[in-house]
Amino acid sequence: MDKIVRKRRGGPRTFDRNEAVDTAMRLFWRNGYEGVSLNDLTSAIGIAPPSLYAAFGSKAGLYREALDHYFRMQGALTDLGLATDIPQAVETILRNAVDAVTSIEGERGCMVSSGMLQSAPAHSELARDLTARRDDMRHSISQALLRWIDTARAETLARYLVTVLQGLSVQARDGATRDELERVVDQVIAGIRATLLSERSNQAADC
Repeated sequence: MDKIVRKRRGGPRTFDRNEAVDTAMRLFWRNGYEGVSLNDLTSAIGIAPPSLYAAFGSKAGLYREALDHYFRMQGALTDLGLATDIPQAVETILRNAVDAVTSIEGERGCMVSSGMLQSAPAHSELARDLTARRDDMRHSISQALLRWIDTARAETLARYLVTVLQGLSVQARDGATRDELERVVDQVIAGIRATLLSERSNQAADC
């Protein structure tokens, strides 16, 4: 249910679940899981702690919903199916990532790429969840690259690209501009094109 009814002094009131999750997502995105307190969440959403627990079960439950919401917003793999070769596929992934981590409508960096890389032992389950989500993205990239290269090479290139994505996120959080990150992407694409050209030249020499 999108609308959750709660009662406070002065009569019944409602809050919109989608808006609450969006508000929480932006807090977690900006400050990290451990940097957001229960009081931060209830104050920003405008509800009392019992209402938050009734709606989401826990702070961790709300965080997971915020992650789901974030994934629906972000589109690193958007339009990847339109790519006609590996350089274009790589460019699509990385340009989309730069759009996401520097968007004026969001926070700097990526909530998933740089989220909970270190955490208290009490939050290890959530940290594993984020690791699994990063692995899922890497697997999706690898599967997309199978159109042009074999499994081993696709997995290696996918891991390299996820490493670049994490770097773009950290750089954006540290204040790198869109133009600066675009130049990094240019270097990555140039390197991939040079590698492919070298491989083709070697193959031709072997014939």
